[in-house]
Amino acid sequence: MQIQIPDFPAVLPPRLGEVHVWQIQIPRLIPQLAELFTFLSVDEVRRAQRFHFQKDREQFGVVRGILRFTLAKYLKANPTDIRFQYNDHGKPYLPAEIGHKRIQFNVSHSSEMALIAITLKYEVGIDIERIRPDLAELKIARRFFAPEEYFKLQALPESEQKEAFFNCWTRKEAFIKAKGGGLSIPLDQFCVTFTHHEPAALISVKHNPEAVASWSICDLPVNPDYKAALAIFTKNCQLKFFRIPASER
Repeated sequence: MQIQIPDFPAVLPPRLGEVHVWQIQIPRLIPQLAELFTFLSVDEVRRAQRFHFQKDREQFGVVRGILRFTLAKYLKANPTDIRFQYNDHGKPYLPAEIGHKRIQFNVSHSSEMALIAITLKYEVGIDIERIRPDLAELKIARRFFAPEEYFKLQALPESEQKEAFFNCWTRKEAFIKAKGGGLSIPLDQFCVTFTHHEPAALISVKHNPEAVASWSICDLPVNPDYKAALAIFTKNCQLKFFRIPASER
């Protein structure tokens, strides 16, 4: 298909501790939606058809189609041959028999942008959120964040609270997605940094304090209208960024 991509042989495979982050501009791939849908399984097509709004169907088709297309390059397979399994909380993963060198991946999308993280061996999670001022409210932070995070956010100047809110939200979501626990891991059971003068990090995990020594969290450079973060189960990782379409800057 006519998707503009970097030279895959030049970037594959990732080395141990290296994370490849693929940034996808969804609207620019809508013209190729019909081709992307041919990559999907029957269940995925049915899932897409259940969306009420066309925009949601298109978004799902692009993101899942590109996920299959990209993983197929790593696995040297056809996109239609990719089979996903799912844990009890719905996180997809590759079966051991096709997971070349234990490839781990995660995907997130928001509005017009999606991110895919691909690495070897280590659990990985990624999250992207379009910045919405109506979401960055203290009452939402009080409901979902840990008490320490809420009071710290509340103490910030109002001009800094929106950015801090989304720093906190995406870092926490990335960690939850890496753990694969979904809603079974409450957001208030662990703490992350989120102010502009602190590096991204996991600070504490209730009932599992040793986890802090094993996990890395980092922010991802994306469009200024978005915030994004990645979490991975190793302290030594290197990020490499790619774009689909490749010409997007």
